[in-house]
Amino acid sequence: MPEKTILFVAQAQAVTALFPCLKEAGISAAIADSLAGALAFLRKAKPLIVFSQAKIGIYKAEALLSQAREAGDFPPVIVFTDRGSAAEAQVFLEQGARDYWLEPLVWEKIQAVLPREAVAPSAAGPAESPRRAPLGAGPGGAIPSDAGSGRFAIIGDHPAIRRVLALARQVAKSRATVLISGESGTGKEMFARFLHSHSDRAEGPFVAINCAALPEHLLESELFGHEKGAFTGAIARKLGKFELAQGGSILLDEISEMDMGLQAKLLRVLQEGEFDRVGGMETVRADVRVLATTNRRLEEYVEEGKFRQDLYYRLNVIPLKLPPLRERGQDIPRLADYFVDKYCRAYGIARPRFAPEAMDWLVAYDWPGNVRELQNLMERAVLLASGGLITMAHFLLDADNWPDLEIAAEREANAPLAVGAGEGATRTGPGEDEAGGGLVPAGGFAALAGEPSGEIETLDLMERRMIMKSLDKTEGNRTQAAQLLGISVRTLRNKLNEYRKLGLNIP
Repeated sequence: MPEKTILFVAQAQAVTALFPCLKEAGISAAIADSLAGALAFLRKAKPLIVFSQAKIGIYKAEALLSQAREAGDFPPVIVFTDRGSAAEAQVFLEQGARDYWLEPLVWEKIQAVLPREAVAPSAAGPAESPRRAPLGAGPGGAIPSDAGSGRFAIIGDHPAIRRVLALARQVAKSRATVLISGESGTGKEMFARFLHSHSDRAEGPFVAINCAALPEHLLESELFGHEKGAFTGAIARKLGKFELAQGGSILLDEISEMDMGLQAKLLRVLQEGEFDRVGGMETVRADVRVLATTNRRLEEYVEEGKFRQDLYYRLNVIPLKLPPLRERGQDIPRLADYFVDKYCRAYGIARPRFAPEAMDWLVAYDWPGNVRELQNLMERAVLLASGGLITMAHFLLDADNWPDLEIAAEREANAPLAVGAGEGATRTGPGEDEAGGGLVPAGGFAALAGEPSGEIETLDLMERRMIMKSLDKTEGNRTQAAQLLGISVRTLRNKLNEYRKLGLNIP
């Protein structure tokens, strides 16, 4: 077996999109869909890490974690799920999971938890111009530009971004704490990665933790680790994020949501460079550079007594404030082009062009969700345009008020219908309910919408065709299809119910 291997205990469709990145990084991937299959592989090889879905049919990740506790030499296990909760995270982490993630899995996050020597230098791809950036940038508008060093370049020429970028470059090599503030979706984590990759700690780990995702007692254990017997379920010593980040950087995301009691312990780390594990007697030295992000005005939190003033001053040594996208009008076309290129490559779709009025709208729009919203909108537009001209109709901003399909039904009354959920249909996966999946008709869902006529189509028919295409893309999984379209599962279900009333044999 290859030495550099990752084991996925998961349904294939949840992880196969990662395989090209893994192959480029020189890492082999193995998939098991049961406990027996996973243990059989582990008897033959020792993967770098194991990623396990929380549940697959009758399989539950708890069973694998139980085996890991009993074994003396077991690779770290990260549990992931599409429907997470803080309570479930606590259960898995207390059972020995290294971390708990929400789907979808992305290569950048996986790469961050792998040993640096395990990833081939060419894994990030060759350097390209900002307009034709390599696939894999995060939502903050940053792209890998130097595969050998893992450095990042920020997309944007607006003076506000250039000022922040200049300051980031100037302080990157220092050990000073940096507080990155800005609205949600402006790219705070990407700037944190930029700081790390341009620092003298770039060869060390970059570890991130969301302070709002876990309750206080669990967050303390995640940050500082715990000793065996420290609390119920602590059956072995667990290293915290600060120890895992030794020699590198730690990102405290959404620092404003940290409990006041835990803020005092964090202050000790920043001032004294040491901490104690939960239930431990031994003081651990922390050689870690601390970066923090917030979308709140921490000054107001300090005034309201929700955040320690001394911790605020200790974190705010270097303040980086990211501008919202609505203030970066000249960067919007460039970012839109980048994301269009990215998703065209991801889905194998010919690159579409922007209609002038569509680009004008993008520049004029207020962007409450910032760069992340633009990224999601461009993914939707690429899928809906299918290589043609991107118009405003492809943005589908008011998905709950799409045009009434009754008119389209009259126009398409004589359109042939494909085989429905009867003979020839197959189920997408074990144990999927109505919201998560269903039956895939023979010929795929797209067949239910009929073949393109070659003439200009109505928006109603285009909408129907894209819904069916998204269901084909996700093999009938309605949760994933709704995410792909940028609508709620409820909206998608209502649309499918309308199609049934029109006579389509929707499973």
